[in-house]
Amino acid sequence: MSETVRLQKYLAGCGIASRRKAEEIIAQGKITVDGEVVTTMGTQIDPATQEVRLNGKVVTPHADFLYVLLNKPQGYVTTLSDPQGRPIVTSLLRGINIRLFPVGRLDLDTEGALILTNDGELAQKIQHPSYEVTKTYEAQVVGRPSEKILKKLEHGILLEGKKTAPAKLIVMAQGTGTTSIRITIHEGRKRQVRKMFQAVGHPVLHLKRIAYGHLFLQGLLTGKYRLLTPEDLKKIFIKKIPLQNNK
Repeated sequence: MSETVRLQKYLAGCGIASRRKAEEIIAQGKITVDGEVVTTMGTQIDPATQEVRLNGKVVTPHADFLYVLLNKPQGYVTTLSDPQGRPIVTSLLRGINIRLFPVGRLDLDTEGALILTNDGELAQKIQHPSYEVTKTYEAQVVGRPSEKILKKLEHGILLEGKKTAPAKLIVMAQGTGTTSIRITIHEGRKRQVRKMFQAVGHPVLHLKRIAYGHLFLQGLLTGKYRLLTPEDLKKIFIKKIPLQNNK
């Protein structure tokens, strides 16, 4: 007797997207099971006897998973296509013929560390709040935030009706009218770092993500990528706040 599995979990396991993104794809009516469009979350399927298609193409499990760390440049979108014709991050993965998708997003005007993979289960773990995967950024902000303001950001501020989780901030350098600050958070709200500094009167001029957990860019040039090892993947889930200065 074959086993059934939730449709969104099957899609994630086949490397289509993270489980959360797979749910969006199902809701959009892009998935058929045995020729019938399925939009109900939690639908159970039997991969051994049923045919699943995405936009008409048969979905089959991946034999191998691939993990990539990209140093994303500014001006690239972290979607797999863009109706406005802007460059997409996957165009930078020259030499990789397997379809990969970004784990989470970086804004068009934000650069730095971006993981891409075809492993939907790992992507789900990185993004799920219960795992509290930290993301570390370097932000150049307007002005010189006071110690009081930095403590306020560390303890959490109200953003769009919800308090931010505790963060770690370190002042790296101060220039003429600007400050470079390293900030580590484990939430994934849209444009969160920019909104946090905007809310306290110190807008972000430049933003770069330098690490997931303890997985740093480590000298990776802008626009370049490297393949991740099993040891690299373990570093993502280290919860201790990363303080080292390697990029």
